[in-house]
Parts: sequence; structure tokens; C-alpha cells
Amino acid sequence: MNQIQQWLQEYPLIQSIIKYLVVIAFILLCLQFIRKFLKQKISNTSVRYKSQKGIEILGYFTIAAITILYFTGSIKDFTITLGLLSAGLALTLQELILSIAGSVYIFVVKVYEPGDRIEINGIKGDVIDVDSIYTTMMEIGQWVDSDNYTGRIVKLSNAFVFKGPVYNYSQDFPFIWDEFNLPIRYGSDIELAKSIIINAAKNILADYTKASKNQWESVVKKYYIEDAILDPTLATTLTDNWVKFNLRYIVDYKKRRHTKHLLNDSIRKEIEATNGKVVLASETIELIKTPEIQIDIKNKNT
Repeated sequence: MNQIQQWLQEYPLIQSIIKYLVVIAFILLCLQFIRKFLKQKISNTSVRYKSQKGIEILGYFTIAAITILYFTGSIKDFTITLGLLSAGLALTLQELILSIAGSVYIFVVKVYEPGDRIEINGIKGDVIDVDSIYTTMMEIGQWVDSDNYTGRIVKLSNAFVFKGPVYNYSQDFPFIWDEFNLPIRYGSDIELAKSIIINAAKNILADYTKASKNQWESVVKKYYIEDAILDPTLATTLTDNWVKFNLRYIVDYKKRRHTKHLLNDSIRKEIEATNGKVVLASETIELIKTPEIQIDIKNKNT
């Protein structure tokens, strides 16, 4: 033991580094203990997650401040050292610094948070974690139809919040507008077809419409935006082959595919129950005139 103490006295730099590492290890252990304590005591998932992230960010700042003060040796050199350190890091670690700045921006401005469905840098998914460098998403879309999970977990640099638009499907207004077209054959009872589609939409979408109206009022008060029609609307267009019915409606952003299925299935059953008064159209080809074909056969002696 005496030999170790003597050796450390001969090399004060090593002694200083060991003391520094002990202090940092103690801080990390404290952070780990606090995170486990919060995990056990806080039952609400959202509050627990935000508390743990807050402790993590506080720990990073504490370690950075201790590191600068420890190696400068004086508080008066803190500003100068911080400036020189920032200039050096800005040149060598631009992407990393931008990612950390992006995490602070996401947290302060609340661009998105875990549980939100977003699209950023061409990638769409549900946010499942936001740390100091990366945003982690459960991907949707790609080779899978509609808004279904692909099973891939995507890690995206937080720096992308400064490089392009961020589409948020759920912030402030967790509803989206959707639509689909129905072709109705000419000669069908058009008024009956309208009533079938509108009634199906009102019955299936009643809860979404009511909830969205309450949410939309707060959006109009918060942002400079005009009021919008939240009830299902139906528009008709005359085409060469059929009457096109376009149904536009509002739906929960996570239930778009299932809601469209319910609407289509209900409308199909009601149309079949009309016994031919309303008929769904399909693309057909009508031959106006059959072309004349002349065949000239000459017998040749061989």
C-alpha cells in the first residue's frame, strides 16, 4: 500500500486522473440509483419516462461542468476554457453536437415526444424513445400497406429536426382526414346511393366526429387557422364510365385502415340489399363496330 501511495505521489497527473474517474463513477452510480428509484416509485409511464430523461440530461451537464472545473483548476478560467473547447468540438464533432442540440430543441419546443406518430427524413413511424443523440421509431408503411408496423426499429439522428420538415400525426390534433372513391353504375338510384354512403359514415364515424370537434376548437384557438368541416362529406363526379362518389371523413390517426374496412363493408352490404337499385360499377369496354376482315385465298398449282 505504501508503495502505491509513493508511486502516486511521484506521478501527480495519474493521481489526479484517478480521483477524477472516481468522482465520475460516483456520479454515474448515483444517476443509476435515481433512475431505478424512479422506475419503481412512479407508475405513470409518461411521467416515469420524462423523469428518467431529465435525470439523464442533468447528469450529463453535471459531468461536463465538473470535468471543465477539475482540469482548469479555477472558476475564473471556466468561460475561456468552455469557449476554446466549444470551438474545437464544433469543428470535429459537428454532427454529434447538432444531434445533442436537436435533442434539447425537441424537449424544449416539444416537436414530438414518445407515443407520437411522425414522419421525418422520409421515414414514418411511432416514436418509442428520444435520447440525447437519437430518436427511435417503430417503422410503419414501406412494403406494408396502410399504416401498419413493418417490425423494423429505426434510429434517426436528432440533427434531422434542423434539416427538414417534421410531420406530426398526433400532436394537438390526433385525427387525420381520409377518403376513398366508390364507382356507381349509371342507371342506379343515385339519391339512394348517397343516403347509403352518408348514413354508413355517420353511424361508424360518430364518435370520431364528436371527439375531433372538441379537439379542433383548441387547435383553432392556438394557431392561425380557419375552421374546417369535420362531418363526413360526399362529392360526386360524372365520368365516362360511372358516377364517382368521393367520401371524405375524419378518423383517429391509428385506426385509419380498420375504419376504412368498416365503411367499405357496411356500404357493400347496404348496396347488395337494394336488389339492383344501386349497382357498383366496374371498368368495361364497349365495341361500337366489329371491323370487317377480308381474306383472299388463291389456289396455286404446285
